[in-house]
Amino acid sequence: MQRGSHHEAWSSRFAFLLAAVGSAVGLGNIWKFPYVTGVNGGGAFVLVYVACVILVVIPILIGELLIGRRGGESPANSMAALAKDENRHSSWEILGWLGIIAAFLILTFYSVIAGWSLAYVLETAKGSFENIDATGSREIFDGLLADPLSLGLWHGLFMGITMFVVSRGVKKGLERAVTVMLPSLFVILLVLVGYAAIAGEFKRAFDFLFTTDFSKIDANVILIAVGQAFFSVSVGIGALMTYGAYLPRDVSIPKMSCVIAAADTLVAVLAGLAIFPIVFAYGLEPGEGPGLIFVTLPIAFGQMPGGTFIGTLFFVLLAFAALTSSISLLEPTVSRLVEQRDWKRVPVTICAGVAAWLVGLGSVFSFNNWADFTPLGIFPTFANKTVFDLLDYLATNILLPLGGMLIAIFAGWLMAKKSTLDELGLTDGPVYRVWRFLVRFVSPVAVGLVFLFNLA
Repeated sequence: MQRGSHHEAWSSRFAFLLAAVGSAVGLGNIWKFPYVTGVNGGGAFVLVYVACVILVVIPILIGELLIGRRGGESPANSMAALAKDENRHSSWEILGWLGIIAAFLILTFYSVIAGWSLAYVLETAKGSFENIDATGSREIFDGLLADPLSLGLWHGLFMGITMFVVSRGVKKGLERAVTVMLPSLFVILLVLVGYAAIAGEFKRAFDFLFTTDFSKIDANVILIAVGQAFFSVSVGIGALMTYGAYLPRDVSIPKMSCVIAAADTLVAVLAGLAIFPIVFAYGLEPGEGPGLIFVTLPIAFGQMPGGTFIGTLFFVLLAFAALTSSISLLEPTVSRLVEQRDWKRVPVTICAGVAAWLVGLGSVFSFNNWADFTPLGIFPTFANKTVFDLLDYLATNILLPLGGMLIAIFAGWLMAKKSTLDELGLTDGPVYRVWRFLVRFVSPVAVGLVFLFNLA
């Protein structure tokens, strides 16, 4: 069977771009990037972050898409095929499996958190936050977390939507979903920014995000910027390698990689400009991480004119951002299983999705019945980590950076120059030489430092 013949291809460059940007844009863009920027030097941090995207993330992103398209299969099969083509040891197939496992594990707990956004669409739409105070908002959130049945159902609903999209394949599923959701996400985001500019303290929020304070930039902040850039664009988890396998040969991987990274950063910045003017206008605390979204912001929505509509719109935005990422997290597993004996996509998707839902119940129970259950508590590093914490730690602190480093090493050091030139459609000129230098020397070292920093 011809390599890649198990799978459809993207119908256009634009379809791939929407899917890849959707994979990168997720829950972290909406709350984490704006907050991390504000507390780490504002505009100075943005400059460091952009430098990290250019010098660290884009080179690895190019390498991941390059491997995916040249392999033409799921991450595991692509790595096995390329290792053979490049006369490298067959154990490099493990890199593909690392991506598949990381994506699956992230999906198991990501869908639990994404289920909160669906629950809050309903809560906000029915007016639960009208004139609510901090205590009342906290009670609603704590009540959601304390109810395993409710959490499990929202987790199941979100996983069911993800399974439906993925089961329909590349053109009828992934493409159609992102063609609707990603433009809608940008429109909703722009509406919220416009509203925040009129009704909130926009100048104070702008200063919070962009006032340059280089005195706050130190080695620790640089490592935070590298980590945020790396994890925000979703490299190293096999999703973009899988999407790359469906990419037509006439699409420029370097150009697409730059656009994907730029769009991901733009969404994060716009999210900050939508959230913080409202936070400041109502005297709320901007530094609460996830609590900012599910506890603090609902208080503001409950007090502002038209807050029920604006709040509902915001949580729809959050759900869309989560869904465009979740379909890319399920796809690597489904892609691999479809390649096994030509299994059909629908039953494979159902099996993979149900398995992710079942594993995700461990995270559901971590917020209630198993809140005191720490499986690896005998080790100091994991003393207070629940099942949810352990899955998060394994996937984001170990598997992702390890996958990113190995992608950079394979693409930069082990693939022949002729192979990478051919796949990237470049000549041996300045653009190629800069990429090759960055992916060989800068990216793996930077991600390796983040890896060690996270383990410390």
